[in-house]
Amino acid sequence: MPVLPGAEPYRHEGGEVGVLLCHGFTGSPQSLRPWAEYLAERGLTVSLPLLPGHGTRWQDMQVTGWQDWYAEVDRELRALLDRCSQVFVFGLSMGGALTLRLAAKHGDSISGIVLVNPANKVHGLAAHALPVVRHFVPTSKGLVSDIAKEGSEEVGYERVPLHAAHSLRQFLRLVDGALPQVTQPMVLLHSPQDHVVPPADSARILSRVSSTDVSELLLEQSYHVATLDLDAERIFEESYAFIGRLAPSIGKKGSTTGG
Repeated sequence: MPVLPGAEPYRHEGGEVGVLLCHGFTGSPQSLRPWAEYLAERGLTVSLPLLPGHGTRWQDMQVTGWQDWYAEVDRELRALLDRCSQVFVFGLSMGGALTLRLAAKHGDSISGIVLVNPANKVHGLAAHALPVVRHFVPTSKGLVSDIAKEGSEEVGYERVPLHAAHSLRQFLRLVDGALPQVTQPMVLLHSPQDHVVPPADSARILSRVSSTDVSELLLEQSYHVATLDLDAERIFEESYAFIGRLAPSIGKKGSTTGG
């Protein structure tokens, strides 16, 4: 299947500091593309992969699960670790959960993480019915484009494939259990008005990680897809400042080149 316009993966060869960006469930790289380009323009090496089953049609996602999505970001991380002296991982929503699992698994090889409205749990009574319902009902209503900014749209699926949602639920439980293994410096930005992931998810993550260098920032003007919303520039600036504080080599080895 052809990839939806704007949903293509994005890569930029920059300096010796690398950033991996992880997009959300049923979304695509488009939701993080402005963030990736902001970092690339400042000379960083950037990888923003398209997760398996995403960015085409929901039927393609129905036959994928968390193992597929995690394997993709794990592979991209390993490639960046081979190429760069320091690597950071950033994620939105489920991409935040993928970031946390990478952090728990890879330890000190990741220099820091930035989470935007990270998901920790599939909420609602329907979540408990997923193991059974998914065999009878293929999809439910979509989650994309929860954005306050006028005219800003997210490229993703209008429907949620329930086999994939069931896998997401299993994955989030796994990630939650491993949160104490997360020790890296962390910035967590979340929107009080998020219609997809409640603030309780961010609160639980903050309460369970072992990181000691932690910043929590509120995105007062934005909904769930804050990277395309009114606080986007603030996210970009805060994340770049975070890298600058932890990566002294940010200005070295071709890190001023654009393109």
